[in-house]
Amino acid sequence: MLVTLIEGPAVSLSIDADQIEQALINLIRNAVDAVALSGHVSLGWRLDGSWLQIEIVDDGPGLPPSSKLFVPFFTTKPGGSGIGLVLTRQIIEQHGGTLSLQNRSDSHGCIACIRLPLT
Repeated sequence: MLVTLIEGPAVSLSIDADQIEQALINLIRNAVDAVALSGHVSLGWRLDGSWLQIEIVDDGPGLPPSSKLFVPFFTTKPGGSGIGLVLTRQIIEQHGGTLSLQNRSDSHGCIACIRLPLT
């Protein structure tokens, strides 16, 4: 399994690095699980006005048709706990940011998008 890093501009943020690292680990792990052994995952970032936008993109099957992805203890994974996405969104929101998940429009797969303010 290969995760490609698409480097963006140098950025300095005032964040809790351990918490943001955990959020990124959760999202990357979800993407890697989605593509199994034969897919591709990329992580990249860019500036968007006064925001840092981080995207984790995979070419897995995409999101299931569910509005419960951020409901505690709801999971679509066998053996999953259903707390990863809830915790991740909570971490991002505590930093003044947003987390969105959407199916790709250009291919199959998912895009997890974190937006954090540049403050």
